[in-house]
This record gives sequence, structure tokens and C-alpha cells, in this order.
Amino acid sequence: MNEAGARLGDVMTGRVRYAPVKSLWLTAMLLGAVVGGIPTLGMATFALFVGLTLLTLLLGHTLGSHRKLIHNSFGCPRWLEVVLVWWGVQVGLAGPLGLKRQHDLRDLAQRRSDCHPYLRHGMPFLQDGWWQMHCDLMLADPPPLDDSRGLSRDAVLLVLERTWMLQVLLTALPLWALGGWGFVWWGLCARVSACVLGHWLIGYFAHNHGRQPVQLPGVAVQGRNLPWLSLITMGECWHNNHHADPGSACLGVRPGEWDPGWWALRGLARVGLVWQLKVPGLARMTTTDSTQELATDERPAAIA
Repeated sequence: MNEAGARLGDVMTGRVRYAPVKSLWLTAMLLGAVVGGIPTLGMATFALFVGLTLLTLLLGHTLGSHRKLIHNSFGCPRWLEVVLVWWGVQVGLAGPLGLKRQHDLRDLAQRRSDCHPYLRHGMPFLQDGWWQMHCDLMLADPPPLDDSRGLSRDAVLLVLERTWMLQVLLTALPLWALGGWGFVWWGLCARVSACVLGHWLIGYFAHNHGRQPVQLPGVAVQGRNLPWLSLITMGECWHNNHHADPGSACLGVRPGEWDPGWWALRGLARVGLVWQLKVPGLARMTTTDSTQELATDERPAAIA
């Protein structure tokens, strides 16, 4: 391999290996949700589950993990950034640094001409589910990932990375104090199960089914839009839009593309808690579903 090839790394060659900790974590959460959740199902426990799940997906998954930690698509006070990233840990997928590494590798791989099927959700439905939720991909020559923001040296992120499972489990204490074991099963186990399963399902369908208004030239994965899931995913369903402008804080860009994550950011901006919201540089996009090319080096602008 030449020097340039060594710098790029290889996103095609690797082995999918069972990840026991990852697998046992999700299995334990699913067992708690089923074994503990069924006998304690009621109006209060179910309302708690729905409310906490939506809050976790909004504050943690889309704002804290995806739009802030991973893509840094808006500015905010340090304390708010920490709060949002902590909520991101509550999704139950991984620590913040591990989650960013996984996302950065997947994004890098999908923007090349081809990549391993693990990285592009390229296997049949059930096999992809097993791979994504119970296994890890071990690349023979992984590409270097950017750390220009110095996140790997951030003291708070390092603590959350080492203790992310404990951070999730500690929420059992206030839940138990508020409503006993029923609140624990539904507010912790069922919530984490729903978040992890939902994360995989959106990833699978947003890379295999749905609309593609924008066509990126020469990339392995285009991303697809899933309009019927806009509210429950907090806007993360507009994945074709996101592939076109990964740095944008706004994912729903056309009329009718509801994006609760963007609504929340605009609300926070109005009270001065968020600034420098990056918006799409989509000059060649229209409100139709016609296929168009968008240059991969086009960058989103920023608004105050």
C-alpha cells in the first residue's frame, strides 16, 4: 500500500465480531422492560415512558449527541453543552467519545465510493439488527479520525465515557423514589430499549428505504428521507438532507419537513442560550423530489 493509501485507511476490509458487553447491556434492558414492565404497566408508568423517551431523543439523541457533540452545528454555554451531552448518554448507546468515533467512521466510510456493509446498513433486516446491536466491526486498517476539536482530551467527556453505563443506571434512584419499581422498569429499561432499537431502525431504513431528493455523486450511501417519522425522531428522519449538509443544525429544509430538533434550537436561540446556528447551503435544492446533484464540498452557512 502506498503512503496516501495508508493515510486513507481501508473501510472495506474487516471482521464483524460479537461484542459481549454491548450485547448483554441491551439484553438486560430488554429483559427488564419485559419482565418488570408488563406487570407494572399503567397510565402513570406508560406516560413516564413516553415522556422520558421523547425528552431523551430530543435533548440527548438529536441535540446533545448528533447536532452538538458530533457535528458542532451550534454554539451554546459550556454548562448547557454538558447537560445535553449527559442526556445523550441517557440514550444508552455508548459513551460520548465512543459514539462520536462510531459516527465519524460511518460518515467517512459512507462518503467513499464503497464501504463495508456494516458501515452502510447493507445486510438484510435481521442480520443488520444483530450486527448493529450485538456486534462490532474490526477493520483491518481503520482510517484516522479527526480530533481537531480536542474532544478526546475533554475532562468531562472522558469521565462520561468511562462511566456512561453508571450514569444511565443511576437514574434508577430518582425514578424509584418517585414511583417505585414500575417507574424504574419503564423509565429506565423500557426507555433505553426503545432508544437503542429506534436508533437502529432509523439507521437501517434511512439508508435503505425512502425518498432521495438530493443525489450526492460518487458516494457509497446517499441517505433517505422518511417523512412519516418526523415528529417521533425529532427530525432525524430527514437523513438524505443530512447527508447533503452534515454540518447543518436544521435537518428539515422544505415546507412540511417538520424538525422538532430545529424548533427547539430556534426557541433556545430566542432566549440567548444558543447561537451560531448553522443552516443548509442548499442553493440547488428545490421543494420537489427530483434528483439533483449537490457538491460534496458545499458548506452550510451560519446564522446568529
